[in-house]
Amino acid sequence: MASLKRAEAEAFYERLAAAIPEPKGELAYINPYTLLVAVVLSAQATDTGVNKATKPLFAVADTPAKMVALGEARLKRYIRAIGLYNTKARNVAALSRILLDKHGGRVPETREELEALPGVGRKTANVVLNVAFAKPTIAVDTHIFRVCNRTGLAPGKTPAAVEKGLEAITPESRKRHAHHWLILHGRYVCKARKPLCASCVVDAICRYGAKTAA
Repeated sequence: MASLKRAEAEAFYERLAAAIPEPKGELAYINPYTLLVAVVLSAQATDTGVNKATKPLFAVADTPAKMVALGEARLKRYIRAIGLYNTKARNVAALSRILLDKHGGRVPETREELEALPGVGRKTANVVLNVAFAKPTIAVDTHIFRVCNRTGLAPGKTPAAVEKGLEAITPESRKRHAHHWLILHGRYVCKARKPLCASCVVDAICRYGAKTAA
């Protein structure tokens, strides 16, 4: 599928922005550290499930020091309903210690430093940079990957290719919120099994060849 032209991409974002002027993520967090933990826990899990687990967790451990004091074994009790909780608990405990030892207990503001933390890949780093520090990064998850390929906004065979395409086609003024516009669109409108094309604000621009009826 050919990519949308630049003017079409601008119209695409303009319509998404008109529908949701100030898009917000759905993971609950208190500060940059709890955001980082929540995003690490959200891999292969729903935001709803993560929020249910982190509400009581963050009430007792909302800083790296408190998380280290809590300990990995007790952490597991809070997140055991989340998939891969053993690995995630180990990563959260380890990254919390690293934040204390190497970063003064603060979440770093560069992608390279974030990706050096256990359990943190490019997608997680991009989310933290965007949400916590207002950086114009665009994290590509399964929803965004689907939307970009289905609509023609930024088709690509890999998340990295889609991210590169989005960086090129997204207007600078839209990069701050692009991640949330696209993920919310994919989650609630451009769904995997049956996209809601009849109620889609970008339907006239989208190049999807199997659009659904109302």
